[in-house]
Amino acid sequence: MSQEELYLDSAPAGELKSDVTEKKSRSRLGLVVTGVLGGSLVALYAVAAPFVAPALRKVCLPFVPATTAQVENVLRVLRARSGTLVDIGSGDGRIVIAAAKHGFQASGFELNPWLVWYSRYKALREGVHRSTSFHISDLWKVSFAQYSNVVIFGVPQMMEQLELKLANELPSTAKVVACRFPFPTWVPEHIAGEGIDTVWVYDAKTFKTHIQHGMTKRTTPEHEDTPESHT
Repeated sequence: MSQEELYLDSAPAGELKSDVTEKKSRSRLGLVVTGVLGGSLVALYAVAAPFVAPALRKVCLPFVPATTAQVENVLRVLRARSGTLVDIGSGDGRIVIAAAKHGFQASGFELNPWLVWYSRYKALREGVHRSTSFHISDLWKVSFAQYSNVVIFGVPQMMEQLELKLANELPSTAKVVACRFPFPTWVPEHIAGEGIDTVWVYDAKTFKTHIQHGMTKRTTPEHEDTPESHT
């Protein structure tokens, strides 16, 4: 007879029942913890997935929130401007809402409906719902002819085609601000920021003239503007 069998034979019955009960309790607790963690992960994915899904189907453009510095750089380069503003691929609406607070009549176009609904709620909460509008739409199916200020957080794969679209649609008085990536052939009138917070500012009169004459220019101007320090 093994030592374990001798122990079981010699151990009181109450002690054996206690050990079994304790093991069962631990097993149930482990199942409960596993179920809670699994359910939490599923719920988190269900909530987050609509926000990080690609916003523009023609070019895969996932939602990447603008940094505080990016928003500040956009507003700074447009500080002397007014009128209408559109954010192409507006995400959670932070550029549109910030622009509205600075006097613009601002609109956002975003393919992801969850982000559009969230942006509308956020604009209402921030008190700028009367000077903002958010639309569920593919940018390639929208005309931007009515806007005098355009902001775009694009990716390199879409910028060349977007050049042609904006050059054909925008009025000659418009300004275009590209964030993170510059347009491939347009010449920016100046640059603000650095790294991922860089913004490039383009004058519509200039790039429309270049398009009309079939001219291609480099994307880096002679003088760059670095951002002021923020505290």
